[in-house]
This record gives sequence, C-alpha cells and structure tokens, in this order.
Amino acid sequence: MRRADQFVLIGSAVPLAWLAMMAVHEAGHVLGARLTGGTVKVVVLHPLKISGTVLSHNPHPLLVTWAGPVLGVLIPLAAFGVAAAIRMPGAYLLRFFAGFCLIANGVYIGVGSIERIYDADDLLRHGSQTWHLWLFGAVTIPLGLLLWHRLGPYFGLGKARGQVSRGAAMACLVLLVLVAGLEFVLGLYFGLGKLGGE
Repeated sequence: MRRADQFVLIGSAVPLAWLAMMAVHEAGHVLGARLTGGTVKVVVLHPLKISGTVLSHNPHPLLVTWAGPVLGVLIPLAAFGVAAAIRMPGAYLLRFFAGFCLIANGVYIGVGSIERIYDADDLLRHGSQTWHLWLFGAVTIPLGLLLWHRLGPYFGLGKARGQVSRGAAMACLVLLVLVAGLEFVLGLYFGLGKLGGE
C-alpha cells in the first residue's frame, strides 16, 4: 500500500500543479487587465490545452502580460507563506506548488524569450528587453528549486521508502479530478481550439 499511495500522490500532485499553475497564471492576466482598464473577452482553461486569455480592449498590454507570470508566482508563494505561518497540515503541498509555479513561469518567460513564444513574445513586442525576461527566469527558477529542496521524503522518496500521507494522496487525487473536470467543461464552453496560449 505504501507504493500505491506514493504513486497516487505523485501521479496526482504533478498534473494538479500544472493545471493550477495555468489557472493562477491566467488569473494574473485577468487581474492585470481589470486593474489597468482592460476588458477580458475570454479565458480558456482546459486540461488538454495550453491556457490563454484574450482581451477585447487592452490599453496597457505590457503590464497585463507581465501580470500573468509575476502574479503567477507571487500568489502561490503567498499561499505557501500563510500555510507555513499557521503550520497548516500538508503545507508542503503548497510549497511544492509554489516551487512548481516559480520554475514553470521562469522557464516559460526566460527560456521562452529565445523562441519568442506566447507571453515572452508579447513582452518583447511591447517593450521589455530580453535581459528582463532572462532576469525573471534567473530569479524564479533557482528559488523554485530551493523550495523543492528536501521535499522528497514527503513524496516517499529517499529515507521515506515510499511512505506518504494517504490523506494528502487522496486530497490531491480528488482535487485533480475536480479541477480537470471543471476545466474540461469550461474549456469546451469557452471554445476549445481557439487559443494556442497566452
């Protein structure tokens, strides 16, 4: 049963972090648009697609574009900070998620600047310098790896020898099913296939 619980925990925590990371990233774009007078036309979140946000009116595209990755790392960091401060059981899951968001957004923006993909291309077109994007990646990726440091035993690795919290494993599995199901329905509703990513 140890290995089964470990498999469920890792097998659900990783895709859950991916889906939640995209949702928080898009929430950053939406919040950035709302705060700068923009109008959000559609947000696409779907478990089989790269997420995206389309605005029908965007007076400050540079700020809105930066809001995705910046808030996409700050919100998870704040959530983990609160969880750690109140010593919430399972806070290591939020630590894992914050690290995941830092690494994913850092790679997306920093490395993405080389191929000019999606947000990285938008940032460069609207006035950011390439070194700004590299600096973002250079800060967020190592910080994400630092947050992941010594998390292995919580996921049954190393000395834990497969032993994990069954409650954490089941919670991640249930959340994954709920989030993926919700995104599947909303993604189809908002027009799956219209966006490649934003």
